[in-house]
Amino acid sequence: MFHPVLPQFKFAPSLVALLGALACVTFGAPTAFGAKADPDKLPVTRVRDLHYGDVLFHFYQGENFDALTRLNAFAAWGRIPNHEAEAQLLMGGLYLELGLHNEAGARFEKLLAGKDVPQGVRNRAWFYLGQIWYVRGYLDRAEVAIRRVEGPLPPQLEAERLHLLANVLMRQNRFAEAAQLLDGWRGSDDWTSYARFNLGVALVRDGKLDQAERFLTAVGTAETSRRELLALRDRANLALGFALLQAGEPARSKQALQRVRLSGTYSSRALLGVGWADSQLGDYRAALTPWLELQDRNLLDAAVQESYLAVPYAFARLDANAQAADYYESAVRSFDEETVRIDDAVARIRSGTMLDSILAKEAGGASYGWFWQLRDLPDAPEVRYLYPVLAGHDFQEGLKNYRDLAFLDSTLTRWNDSFDAYGDMLTTRNKAFAERLPRADALLAQNGADALLERRNQAEFRLSEISRTVDIAALGSAEQRDQWARLQQIEDALARAPVTEETDAQRERLRLVKGALTWQLAADFRGQLFQERRSLRALDALLRETQNRWERLARARTSAPADTGEFGQRLAASGARLTTLRERLASAQLRQNQYLADLAIRELGEQKQRLATYQLQARFALATIYDRAASAPVASPAPATAPAPAPGPPPGSAP
Repeated sequence: MFHPVLPQFKFAPSLVALLGALACVTFGAPTAFGAKADPDKLPVTRVRDLHYGDVLFHFYQGENFDALTRLNAFAAWGRIPNHEAEAQLLMGGLYLELGLHNEAGARFEKLLAGKDVPQGVRNRAWFYLGQIWYVRGYLDRAEVAIRRVEGPLPPQLEAERLHLLANVLMRQNRFAEAAQLLDGWRGSDDWTSYARFNLGVALVRDGKLDQAERFLTAVGTAETSRRELLALRDRANLALGFALLQAGEPARSKQALQRVRLSGTYSSRALLGVGWADSQLGDYRAALTPWLELQDRNLLDAAVQESYLAVPYAFARLDANAQAADYYESAVRSFDEETVRIDDAVARIRSGTMLDSILAKEAGGASYGWFWQLRDLPDAPEVRYLYPVLAGHDFQEGLKNYRDLAFLDSTLTRWNDSFDAYGDMLTTRNKAFAERLPRADALLAQNGADALLERRNQAEFRLSEISRTVDIAALGSAEQRDQWARLQQIEDALARAPVTEETDAQRERLRLVKGALTWQLAADFRGQLFQERRSLRALDALLRETQNRWERLARARTSAPADTGEFGQRLAASGARLTTLRERLASAQLRQNQYLADLAIRELGEQKQRLATYQLQARFALATIYDRAASAPVASPAPATAPAPAPGPPPGSAP
C-alpha cells in the first residue's frame, strides 16, 4: 500500500496547540468589563474548586499522569462541581497526550458538539483529532473527524487539513478522489510541494504516468534550501525515475534520477537506478560508474546489495568474464559474512535485551506519553541492521506502548512501596490505640466535663448574688479583700470594747479607713463585674470545646477500631488488586516485547532472505561463467587488433 507523506516536523507543535486550546482553564481574573470576547477562544475562568487547582498545579508542572489520576479521582468523588466541563476537556487532552486516543476521542465527540465551545476551537480540535487518528491508523475515524470541520480554518491549518484528507483517501486506495481533491488546489509552498508529490505518486499507482510526471517533475525541480524539501525533491525524482524505468523509458528516467543529490538519503537507490537506465540503453560501461560507486557503501543497504550483482553482470555483458567472476566471488563471500552477522543479531534480539538497551539511552527524557520520540540508539551489533524497522511507524508506535508499560510498571512499584508504608502506619496506629486505651477509659470514667460544668454553674450563681446584693468587697483584689476582712475584725472588736476617749479615737480612724476602702471597692465594682462576666463567657467557650473533645474521645473510643479495620480491609483489597495489575502489566510487557522483537526479526529475516536470493543468483551466474570457460574451444591466435580491455574500477574505489 502507498503511504502518503505527511510532514512530521509540523505535527508535534500542532498537538501541543491542541492541548493549549482544549485545556484552557487557567488561573486569572475574569475578562475586564466591556472587553470583547474572542469567538475562537474559550473564556478564561477562575479556579473555584480547590481540588481542581491541585489538578492544574500538577498539569502545569508537566506531571500529566498525576494530574489525570487526581482528575479522575476528584471527579468521581464530586470534588470539582464548578469545573465539570473544563475537567472533561482537560481530561480528554491528557488522555490524548498519554496516547489513549479512544478515551480522548469519546470525550471530544461528546463535548465538542456542545454549544458552549466556540466554533474556531471546535474546528481546530476536530482537525487535530483527525491528525492523531491518521497517525494511529484509524483512517475511517480520521476522515470523519476531518469532515466535521465546519467552515475554513486559518490558511495554514486549512492547507494541512486538505492535505491530510487527501492522504487519508490515498491510504484507502481512493486515488481518484485524492487526485480530484488535490488537482488545482493551491496552498503554502511547503504544502503545495507535499500535495503535488502525493498526487503524482497517486497517479502513478493509478497507471497515469503521463499526468503524474508533470507533478513529480515540478517537485523534483523546485528551488529550495530547506532540508525537508530537499529530501522531498530527491524522493520525487526517485519515484519518477523508477516509474519511467519500469515504463521502458531509460533516457528520461536517467534525467530524473541524476537530479537526486549524492549526499542525500536516497542517493544509493538513485545510483542503482541510473546504472539500470544505462544498462537498458546498452551502455554497460556507463552503468559501471554508479554501480561501482555503490561498492564503497554500507552493505546493509538493499541498493548496495543489488550492486554486488549488477557490477559483475555488467562485466559479463562486456565479456570481461574474469572480472565478473571475481566480483561474483566477492559478493558470495560478503553475503555469507553478512548472513552470519544477521544470525547473531537475531540471537541477541531473542534474548530480550534489545528494548531495554534502546530505552536506557532515553532515561533522562520524558518517561511516558504519545509525544515521545526515539532520538538516540544504543551501540549494539543488532541495531545497525534495524534502522529501517526502528524508523518505521509500527515499531515507533509499539515502542511508545512498551515505554508507557515500563512507566506504569515503575508507578505500580512505587505504589506498592506506599502500600507497605500504609501497612506500617496502620500497625503503628493500632499499637498507639492499645497503649492509650486504658488512660482514655479512666478519663472517660471520671466524667470530668460534667464536674467542670457544675463548677461553672456555681460560679455563675455566685456572681449573680454578688450583683444582686452589690457585694463590692467580693470583687476586690486579694489585698483589698484581706484589708476588708481585717477591718471587719477590728470593727467587731471595737464594738465589744468599752466607750472611752481612746476607743472613740480608734473608731473614728476605722471609719475613715473603711470609708476610703469602700470608695475604692465601689469605684471598681462595675468594671470588675463586667470582667468577671466576660471571663465567664470565655469559660463557656472553653467548656464547649472541652465537651466536644470529650464527645469526640468517646466516639473515637468506639469508632477507631472500626475505622482502622475498614481501612485495613481497603488496604488489603487494593493491595490484591495492585498485585493483579502488576501481573497483567508484566504479561502485557512480555507480549509487547515479543511483538517488537518479532518485527525486528521479521525485518532481519527479510534481509537474510534477500541476501540468500542474491547469493543464489551470484552462485548461479558464477557457475555459468565457469561452465562457459570450461566448454570454450582452444583460443585462436590473437587478432592483430586486440579487444579493448574491460573497464576497471575508478580510482579510489574498492576492487
